Amino acid sequence: MNLFENAQKDFLKKNAPLADRMRPEKIEEIIGQEDILAPGKLLRRAIEADRLTSVIFYGPPGTGKTTIANVIAKRTSGNFAKLNAVTQGVQDLRKLIQEAEDFLNLYQKKTIVFIDEIHRFNKAQQDALLPAVEKGIIILIGATTENPYFSINSALLSRSLIFRLNPLQKEDIIKLLRRSLEDKEKGLGSYKVKITEEALSHLADSAQGDARIALNGLELAVLSTPPDNQGFRQINLKTAEESIQKPAILYDKTGDQHYDVISAFIKSMRGSDPDATLHYLARMLEAGEDPRFIARRIVIHAAEDVGLADPQALVVAQAAAQALEFVGLPEGRIILAEAALYIALAPKCNAVVKGIDAAIKDIRHGNIGPVPLHLRDSHYPGAQKLGHGQGYLYPHDFPGHYVKQQYLPDILKDKKYFIRD
Repeated sequence: MNLFENAQKDFLKKNAPLADRMRPEKIEEIIGQEDILAPGKLLRRAIEADRLTSVIFYGPPGTGKTTIANVIAKRTSGNFAKLNAVTQGVQDLRKLIQEAEDFLNLYQKKTIVFIDEIHRFNKAQQDALLPAVEKGIIILIGATTENPYFSINSALLSRSLIFRLNPLQKEDIIKLLRRSLEDKEKGLGSYKVKITEEALSHLADSAQGDARIALNGLELAVLSTPPDNQGFRQINLKTAEESIQKPAILYDKTGDQHYDVISAFIKSMRGSDPDATLHYLARMLEAGEDPRFIARRIVIHAAEDVGLADPQALVVAQAAAQALEFVGLPEGRIILAEAALYIALAPKCNAVVKGIDAAIKDIRHGNIGPVPLHLRDSHYPGAQKLGHGQGYLYPHDFPGHYVKQQYLPDILKDKKYFIRD
């Protein structure tokens, strides 16, 4: 690398966005994703031992997929190469595989290949990877924001471990923001910054689990705020709102607002008010509520409030939950809205929830009773001697495939759990 290239690299490093400058270089520096990176977890053990197999990192933007790949690059004793599926094609891939094979033959060392946005590779490009992965010429690290079970071919998936990364928690993002404000080498520590708790909270909430959005919003807030007479840059809630271009919404995801708004959302669907349903849905989405939490509530109330009045409501709700996982936000808002509106506009019946709760109540109070003899299993030796199955009427032997007989235990034989509206 010549002097010009060195100078260019240094300039780009110093002037890179804050989110890029603050990217962790050691596994211990990574905040969040404890489900896969906590001490003792499989992925962490593999990285620390430099014994990684092919993996696919799947999760929303700004959750650490590229960061983990960079940490692996610094830990491995082998060769490390990068490709971007948006800008590079089959020829680049084949050239890289040939170089990896030469490297393996010359130095007996592996090559780890990181492919960002691997879901953008078409079938032919993905197929070109397969022989090299199978033979161990390369170890693949793929990163994707889309569900790999939909976007990556099954042969490649079967040879890779799938690790799902979740949106960062608010507390994790606040830790990253504070670290950036203290870091004088890569962060904003050389500036004298005073930031309010409300401003930090708003940046973290507005990022919706994406560390990159929060860090870049913080950088803009600091750089665009002139110092006061004492040399401090005062960052308040208004500055944070302007910097991340999102107004603050009164909504505490662990407090009263969380419970009050979701309660209003549920009651609006139950009350068949489509406008209020959309209002509270939008309010939760804009405040950064976990969309999967919203989807779960929609699924529950499809069964609880619509039930058998329109069984298709549960099908729509479940399909929406799966589609949300596949698509993610922001497009997922449309999917959630469709499912919520379907429930709001559907006929209502709570006979299902009332019936199952009444049955559970009786069980818990000891109202069980033995299974009637004619309903007991009669297929094992000796069952008939005990009278099991005797007197059972097979419904298909009767007109209309129905015959009246006792099914409930004797102590409950007249009990009605399911009461049609």
